Amino acid sequence: MKIIRHTLRFILIFLSFTMVTHAKLDIKSEHAILIQLDEEKVLYEKNSEIEVPMASLTKLMTALVAIENIKELEEEITISKEDLKGLQEANAAVAGFRINQNVTYRDLLYGLLLPSGADAAAALTRTVFSSKTEFINKMNEKASSLGLNHTHFVNATGLDEPNHYSTAKEMSIIFKSALQNPELKKIIETDRYTMSDNSFSVMSTITKNIQRNHLKLDYLTGGKTGTTDNAGLCLASIANYNGVNYMLVTIKAPQEGKKPNNFYDAKTIYDYYMTHFANQMVIESGEKILTLNTTYAKQKQVDFYSDETVIKYLPNDFQKEELTYQYEGETSLTSKLKENTQIGTLHISYKEERIQSIPIILTANLKFDYISYLKDHYFIVVFGIILILGILSVLFRHPRKQKKKHRKKK
Repeated sequence: MKIIRHTLRFILIFLSFTMVTHAKLDIKSEHAILIQLDEEKVLYEKNSEIEVPMASLTKLMTALVAIENIKELEEEITISKEDLKGLQEANAAVAGFRINQNVTYRDLLYGLLLPSGADAAAALTRTVFSSKTEFINKMNEKASSLGLNHTHFVNATGLDEPNHYSTAKEMSIIFKSALQNPELKKIIETDRYTMSDNSFSVMSTITKNIQRNHLKLDYLTGGKTGTTDNAGLCLASIANYNGVNYMLVTIKAPQEGKKPNNFYDAKTIYDYYMTHFANQMVIESGEKILTLNTTYAKQKQVDFYSDETVIKYLPNDFQKEELTYQYEGETSLTSKLKENTQIGTLHISYKEERIQSIPIILTANLKFDYISYLKDHYFIVVFGIILILGILSVLFRHPRKQKKKHRKKK
């Protein structure tokens, strides 16, 4: 439930708060989306909502459904002949498991995500639930629970089949959900893994491509590749640079010989944003952010200070002087306001984009200033004095008249 809540929140952010940059980047992938994970901002999109085959990026959902339904990762299962059937004919990537080999579910998950093993996917779909059909149904149920309306699975490997599709945007939501699982995040960020029986090791296709092609992508921390005729070259990756975390999904880069066009596109996109944007200091802790006037209080003004440091992902030419502030709330403070009450909100914008909202809290009671009140209401005071004097004069005069009457009677 916690993962679902986080993901639904992520979807709402997609719909309500994006910072899409219309940078004209020269990439060959037909579909792409880049997200700054720390603030959950969409930085770049290209045809991100079009339904397309997604090759072995499918295995991110396979892994997510499997790990959420496996009770013990160290439980052993036996690889069957059925798990390897047809994989060679389909030209599917395999991890290298053998028939009758005893492996743990942990082994299968590493074999699934690092070398993109279809043999691992087959073993998981056969054993986690009662049937392969039930496993695929669970994948579609999971997609539905994440609010994905343009994703549908008919297999757990990503091989091209009719009615098997997603979008770059919805694959990014699946990828983010997988990363929220600590065990899957660890696997996705691993370069190499040795099976529990020490029979063989597997290497991440991310690491393999970087090393083979001598790519300068030191900031990549993990991910998942995929390739089929219909989906082209796909890549879901995460990166960290100067303390900023990114996630990128690209689909359908052309297959031109052995060129890793999906990795070339990733480098183009990452390098642009890592060069032109960074975390910028917007507000320092203890910095004065607002001053409000008071009414009939001994303290004529109240200064408000930020309780936290606000750092935002902004262009490198960011100038603090370009920030604009909009305050909504009590504009004149009185002694009637209670201590530790939120009296308003300060909205901070940069180039017309709202980047932060800070609650304004009154941290101390204000003392009533009688003198300033009397100065502004002297006519009421004078009238009150006259009225009191009038009443007193009537009261004092009335007994005297009564005494005179009594004397006359006598």
